[in-house]
Amino acid sequence: MPFGNTHNKLKLKYPAEEEYPDLSQHNNHMAKVLTPEMYANLRDKETSSGFTLDDVIQTGVDNPGHPFIMTVGCVAGDEETYEVFKDLLDPVIEDRHGGYKPSDKHKTDLNPENLQGGDNLDQNYVLSSRVRTGRSIRGFCLPPHCSRGERRAIENLSIECLDALEGDLKGKYYALKNMLEEEQQQLIDDHFLFDKPVSPLLLASGMARDWPDGRGIWHNDNKTFLVWVNEEDHLRVISMQKGGNIREVFNRFCTGLTKIEALFKERSHEFMWNEHLGYVLTCPSNLGTGLRAGVHVKLPNLSKHDKFGEILQKLRLQKRGTGGVDTAAVGGVFDISNADRLGFSEVELVQMVVDGIKLLVDMEKRLEAGDSIDDLMPEQK
Repeated sequence: MPFGNTHNKLKLKYPAEEEYPDLSQHNNHMAKVLTPEMYANLRDKETSSGFTLDDVIQTGVDNPGHPFIMTVGCVAGDEETYEVFKDLLDPVIEDRHGGYKPSDKHKTDLNPENLQGGDNLDQNYVLSSRVRTGRSIRGFCLPPHCSRGERRAIENLSIECLDALEGDLKGKYYALKNMLEEEQQQLIDDHFLFDKPVSPLLLASGMARDWPDGRGIWHNDNKTFLVWVNEEDHLRVISMQKGGNIREVFNRFCTGLTKIEALFKERSHEFMWNEHLGYVLTCPSNLGTGLRAGVHVKLPNLSKHDKFGEILQKLRLQKRGTGGVDTAAVGGVFDISNADRLGFSEVELVQMVVDGIKLLVDMEKRLEAGDSIDDLMPEQK
């Protein structure tokens, strides 16, 4: 864990109030929930792999807030983290996921036939579509906490499974440390490459240790289906293409993900999943489906409307710049995606994006023509 004292056992000589972090300037979900009493009760606990409360909260202590998004402020180091530190994580999850309670059960639906529409979004406004999720392999620590050997084992296992994909999913793995400069440039040009993390949120949680050892990118020959290995999660699975046919993107996503899970199971490895949290991932914001369905969409007029933020909130959508979470929009082009991950199925979340984007484009066209959008204002979903 870089720059942290999280594994310093001598800290237990000091009373809890001496070790309690100063959260007076903080605005993240962890800082809202953590109290001195809770810290005192949990600070000497650890998971069987040795992940402690200070490990869980370090990223939220080091990063008081974010200009665009209310961050979570904590991470998991292994599957057990969510159980051992549930006194903190249950209320964080409830706060982040719209009242999702510890007794609630998550639902999964990876049948693309259940999606209505999505194949006719106006390509004059919708520039590209993508659907992504994460998966964690049971029995290994998560990226903030895994060892070099674990990370390399995950990489080798992933290569073995991904190499077995066939048809239009057949592809190639590129290890970051072995990448030729021209290969690297091509992947950057295709917007595929993840580089060494610069986000302080990732750095503070320990995810950049030993970079680039054990990290890589796999993609199919058509460059429409890719898997990141050992970035923020063990696996990030992404389906993407130009234009507005998100239905096609989701269909490929479901097919590929189902095949990958079957290939891991054939090799006696399953993904972390339980009835309450769904698919278990590093950041509590990505629990459940872990799914983010997003489009790059041109909304130069609507984005200037004083109710733009309220409209997105009612549609359960969120916006960011096209360069990722730390970026602002350029030229009225936004990356708009579902705000929820947990408590809704994959199909339900993609449906929200399909329906919401269709409405946003209709509103943009109205404003373009100088007409009112008052009659198009949505109800809260």
